[in-house]
Amino acid sequence: MGRYLFKYESFYLYEHTLKERNEADFLPRTRDFTLKIVSTKQQADELAAAGLDLESYSLNARTALEKGAIAFCIIIGQDLASIGWAAMSAEAKNAFDPLPYQVNFSNKQACTGGTWTNPKYRGKNLMTYGYFQRFQFLKEKGMKSSRNAVTTGNIASQKVHAKFKPKIYARARYLRILWWQSRKETPLKK
Repeated sequence: MGRYLFKYESFYLYEHTLKERNEADFLPRTRDFTLKIVSTKQQADELAAAGLDLESYSLNARTALEKGAIAFCIIIGQDLASIGWAAMSAEAKNAFDPLPYQVNFSNKQACTGGTWTNPKYRGKNLMTYGYFQRFQFLKEKGMKSSRNAVTTGNIASQKVHAKFKPKIYARARYLRILWWQSRKETPLKK
């Protein structure tokens, strides 16, 4: 209940240039996986019928899909091993990432985030591969860059992003108490 009344986060804001990359540099440390790109509720229903209900892993997954967000799911055996999201509109972004930072969608900028990896499969490079796939997908859709936020304490995510050599353009803080919100970005010096 407390997180609904009060929330404080500090995070880094990343910007990735979408460019051609060698898939072999980002492959998972397992060969037995399937990547499913889910962009409709019907595709989510098909996964649920196979025993993988996205709502069990990613809160509001169906709402996010309705708003245009795209889920990138890595499946190992009968398990959803990792999921991450991409958005090409503000409505889609806010469905999985409500943190208030600017993404210039009208200038071919996208957003990624909402990543979760099943603890059973952590350390297998799944998040890295998921980001590679999201960046390639967005590039193929004509997007030029992608932004996202990573909390300052999330060292694992920071290490994954570092593999793509992003620009960390700001450090931000977000405070919410009941309905009152405060947000501050501090650009990082070069």
